[in-house]
Amino acid sequence: MSDKRPNIVYIITDQQRYDTIGALGFPYMDTPNLDRLAREGCVFSRCYAAGLSCAPSRAAIFTGYYPHTTGILKNACEWKHSWLENMADAGYHNVNIGKMHTWPHDTPCGFHQRYNVENKDRYLEGRYYLDEWDRALAANGLVKQQRETYRLRDDYKERLGAFEWELPEKLHSDMFVGGMAEWWLKTYPKTEPLFLQVGFPGPHPPYDPTPRYAEPYMKKDLPIDPVLPEDLESLPPPLKEYRKHCTEVDHDSVAHQFDPDDEGRFRQRAYYLANMTMIDDKVGEIMKSLEEEGYLDNTIVVFTSDHGDCLGDHGLSQKWSSYEQIVRAPTIVWGPGIVKAGHTVDALCQHFDISHALLELAGVDVPKTFESISALPALRGEEWAGRDYVFAEQSGDGNLTDAEMVTMVRSHDWKLTHYSGADHGQLFDMKNDPGEVKNLWDDPGSASMKREMLDVLREWRIDSQFKTSEWMKDYR
Repeated sequence: MSDKRPNIVYIITDQQRYDTIGALGFPYMDTPNLDRLAREGCVFSRCYAAGLSCAPSRAAIFTGYYPHTTGILKNACEWKHSWLENMADAGYHNVNIGKMHTWPHDTPCGFHQRYNVENKDRYLEGRYYLDEWDRALAANGLVKQQRETYRLRDDYKERLGAFEWELPEKLHSDMFVGGMAEWWLKTYPKTEPLFLQVGFPGPHPPYDPTPRYAEPYMKKDLPIDPVLPEDLESLPPPLKEYRKHCTEVDHDSVAHQFDPDDEGRFRQRAYYLANMTMIDDKVGEIMKSLEEEGYLDNTIVVFTSDHGDCLGDHGLSQKWSSYEQIVRAPTIVWGPGIVKAGHTVDALCQHFDISHALLELAGVDVPKTFESISALPALRGEEWAGRDYVFAEQSGDGNLTDAEMVTMVRSHDWKLTHYSGADHGQLFDMKNDPGEVKNLWDDPGSASMKREMLDVLREWRIDSQFKTSEWMKDYR
């Protein structure tokens, strides 16, 4: 096999909304390095996560299968295998620095080297994991800012998860991960072809930028959607229960409020966006290190996130819903000489359609059972129709306590969210109601569209089960 196979650097943030990169049409953002990748690469404006939380989405990206196929339907489901094993067999040296969210956290999953950094705040039973970041803090005689310390603040509940990082900046989780990636590139003997996954823990809560990053955003005019009464009234029962749950349980140091004041919502948004600028700075430094170490001339860089964050929009905290703020992922692919520069793909796609293209570019045979379609023509600037529908899934868990299974299907103009075993759900006319405020699930005039989208879900699951049956047999 040719030695000219490209290196691949896959950068993935945690819980980053699509409206957080300046060059993608959001001028309030200060993201010069991501803006560069967007200008010089290919932007997928409608790339969708296959999961409504971290592990289902990430497992789909790195396996090529939907969550219902792998069984990874919520966080902490066992996840030990990925197409990185195929990459390793083909001669790639695979390195993970930062968050992947496999379970167990330290399973190889096809990597030759893993330097794990997991969630900023870890309080789930059986999943408290001491990672590279914990060890670095301990080596410096420091105790990590976390829920135990934040709870001591008099204004804890008003902060909505937004706190200043007060320890040394280099030991902030995102600065640490970015710095570790730079360190690896500069220290480890050059090895090609390389697959390097860099997983930033942010901007997942706690929303914790350092003061010098937070201050400029606190002075900006930030667009924040109001929560309308119709929004709250039309929430299906599981999301109403989830909303209540988040006011009672402070997941990830976020004490959600039913009716937060404008000051609290603004600070939360400002700190979240400031965390993105921190990450952008580290992306720039990683790109510089790639160039200095001689990797960049033959490298593809993918930048995306596993899913987004409602940040109080629709009255909801964090994820576990299927609003665009959650399922639509910012996605850029950069690779001079490989990827056509300066173009945007507006076709619907799933994260793993890009994974499919990466495997092809790496000279790896793509299993016929994969549920992806190749986005390679789109990367090359060729005509690419993409998908008619995209899907996302999530089972009930310790956060989404009042639902068994949630499935979203989105077409170009419509979105339906189905709750297994229930007579409630969500149906939105995305063309006329892009803000997803008017739920048409029980609207007689939309009954035919509801039926059509439910039929699409049924056929998709049947086709999926048939297509992946050989893989399932081997997997077992």
